Amino acid sequence: MPYRTFNLNEAAEYLHLARADLETMVQRREIPVETQRQRLVFRKKEIDAWASQRILGLSPQRLTTYHKQTSALTRDRALVVTTLVRPEVIDPALPSKTKASVLRDMVALADRTGLLCNPHDFLQSLVEREHLCSTALSDGIALLHPRNHDPYVVMNSFIGIGRAIHPVPFGAPDGNRTDLFFLIGCQDDRLHLHVLARLCMLSKQTKVLRQLREAESADAMAAILRRAEEEVVRQI
Repeated sequence: MPYRTFNLNEAAEYLHLARADLETMVQRREIPVETQRQRLVFRKKEIDAWASQRILGLSPQRLTTYHKQTSALTRDRALVVTTLVRPEVIDPALPSKTKASVLRDMVALADRTGLLCNPHDFLQSLVEREHLCSTALSDGIALLHPRNHDPYVVMNSFIGIGRAIHPVPFGAPDGNRTDLFFLIGCQDDRLHLHVLARLCMLSKQTKVLRQLREAESADAMAAILRRAEEEVVRQI
């Protein structure tokens, strides 16, 4: 699947973008694309990495617009974060002290709960994604996700959460350390992009980060996320 290619219409649909917007990006050379016999070709592996990095860097206004687009295409999963997060995949006291140990410990958490078919490949893909650009955002959070989304690696789509005992240097754009880690494993690529947008919206438009840091248990963290997501969905 990572070697699949898209034409212009297919890429626009896959990325939740209007064709005109994608054409503008191509003209401005803002997205990786090739020309083969006067036809535009988008390689899935390249635009996956481009799309996830773009979402993490969207301005609040553009993020809101993009989130509305992805939400309109996933009406059957309105509370997508709530659906994918379970208390048993939340560690309120993650012991990790380095970036590498965060990745290993978060993968181990998902593997212990039976969510991974191939934990080695999943971890390797996480490492490859971090080599492209850190998935850490400002405000002390990181949205960990693999470079490629191969269905054979995960049993079901999920979101795991780790709250580090000691904040970790993770390459955040504001230079601060990171203490909240969301591990995203999706079998469906379009769902993955929607989850990224939804988590970014939660972090920017609700008090969920402060509340997660103050929560006393995994169950409390899951409940906090549900209330925050319900708040965001009401505003769509």
